[in-house]
Parts: sequence; C-alpha cells; structure tokens
Amino acid sequence: MILLLAGQGEKGANFMGDRKQRVFLTEWMNKNFDRREFLKLQIKSAFCLAAGTSGLLLTKKGLASSVPDISVAKGSRAAATRAAVEILGGMGSFVNKGNRVLIKPNMSFARSPSMGATTHPEVVKELVFMCKEAGASKVLILDHTLDRQANCLARTGIYDTCKEISDTLVAGAESANLYQEKDIPNSKTMSKTDILKEALKADVMIAAPVAKSHSATGVSFSMKGMMGLVYDRRIMHRGELDSSIVDICTMLKADLVVIDGSRVLSTKGPRGPGLVLKEDTIIASRDMVSADAYAVSAFTWSGKKFRPKNVAHIREAHERGLGRMDIENLNIKTLVL
Repeated sequence: MILLLAGQGEKGANFMGDRKQRVFLTEWMNKNFDRREFLKLQIKSAFCLAAGTSGLLLTKKGLASSVPDISVAKGSRAAATRAAVEILGGMGSFVNKGNRVLIKPNMSFARSPSMGATTHPEVVKELVFMCKEAGASKVLILDHTLDRQANCLARTGIYDTCKEISDTLVAGAESANLYQEKDIPNSKTMSKTDILKEALKADVMIAAPVAKSHSATGVSFSMKGMMGLVYDRRIMHRGELDSSIVDICTMLKADLVVIDGSRVLSTKGPRGPGLVLKEDTIIASRDMVSADAYAVSAFTWSGKKFRPKNVAHIREAHERGLGRMDIENLNIKTLVL
C-alpha cells in the first residue's frame, strides 16, 4: 500500500489520494521492484510528502533539520520500523561502515510472536537489513534467555527469520564465560555485575524490546531489557530492582532504541499469556528514557493509562540524568503508513 503521512495540528497532514490510483501504483510497483526496494520507495514517498507540508529539508540520509527526540511510525512492522529510524536520520546516523552492531531484542521466553512477550522477528529483521545497508560488518542478535535457549530461538521466530542474512548471528547468551565482571561507578544499588562481553565491545548497540507489562516493574521496555545483557539477572530481583535497572543502564546505554509496539502485552507480562493489544506502532529514539517514557503513555496497561513518573525506574533514570521523561517538552514526530 502507498504510505500516507498523517498527524494532528502541526504534527503532520493526511494525504489520501484516489483509491484506484493508489491500487494501480501499488500493483505497478510490485511488478517492477523487489520487496525491499519497494519498501524504500514507500518510505521516501512519505518523507517527500512530509517535506512538502512541514518545510523540512530532505537529504539522501533523511531529514536535514528538525530531527526529533522521538519518532513514532504506525503501519506494517517492517515499513514502520524503517520509517521510525529514517525519521531520526536513518541508520547511517548510528552505524558506520565496518561497525560491529549488537541488537538486543526480547527473546528470553519460548513464546510465539503473537503472544506479545517477545520482539517480533519482522522488526528485528528490518533492523538487521538497515544495519547491513549502512555498512555494518557484523550484526549480533543476543539475549540471555530465561527459558531453554533452543526453545526461545525456535519459538520466537527470530532465528529462522534472520539466520540466512550474511554476517549475522542469532544466539542466546547462557554461558558464564561470555560475561565479564565490571564495576558500576556512581551506582545506587549494584556496585558491580557481570556484563556480556559482546555488549562491552560492540561499536553500536540497538535496544529492540517489545512493549509489555511486567509483574515487578509495571512495564518492560528498553531499560528493563538491558537485564538480558547481565549474567545473574535474578539477583537483581532480590534487592531494589528499579534502582538496579538504572545502575546497569549507566553502563549499558543503547545508541538507538526501537520499541516494538506492533502488539502490546497489556496484562500478565513479562511472560504471558495475557491481553495482547494490536497497536501497529514502532517507537524510536536516541534516548532510552524518552523512548520508554513515551511507550508508557502511548498504550493502556490493564485497561488503565499511566504517566512516565508512575514507573519507578523511568522516574529515577530521569532524576539521575540518564535521559528525559518529560515527553510533553520533547519534539515528537509521527508518521502513519
């Protein structure tokens, strides 16, 4: 389908066009372009429409000015994932040629994508494609699985979806020898922990969590997801969990956050099964705190709406200067596909 830019007030405009014309263009493009080129063309078309109505300047790398703090794209998973990153300037703004990239999704439970407990494989795959297009030499998709590693890789669909992409590794990180003990300066609760070595040496780290509820922290997004890069995450539950999350995020800072809100596990997270909301939304930001704060406000949790300050680790991260939760004061751009 043809991409449409939509918004409210100064956020954007709505371009509907003639339905027969859109169908004709879609059929013609499908015949003359492969899927990936077609997807890129769709995104470029949306940005051209955006530039024409908002006064923004476009370059080959994306927006030349007014890059937002948070981008939101609504639509099919692959297209929305690509669009959300393009709004921030494109993957080339994060990944340089030869970079080693670590993508940290949620894949620690042996759950199918429809259950909302894990990052959808289409989101992860699109991120890998964009990293490769930007020149990444190696892409590692890693998580410390809680369920049996083989079952997690199989049931989440991430392994089968990404295994054929060159120079890409999908794996669980279970062995203790994959981790290195590190002191955490200026910590509040955790003075040290064992961190995944690949996370320490990666040139670029992308947090790609699913949006879901959590029985201990209320919600789980990018900051909570960093627990999947430490060896003994269970010990964190025995103390001040929210403060421990902030402590590890002082060392494990994602360069890019892409939250999969295509379906949201609104109840009985993190494992489910619970109520899964079909939201068709992807949220991206350079700021882990801002991305998580927006996700809290964007969706309903057990039928209720919450503000970022209601989530202890988001509030503490903001107070400790790791990022901003005052999303009402941030520049947010939304693209409807």
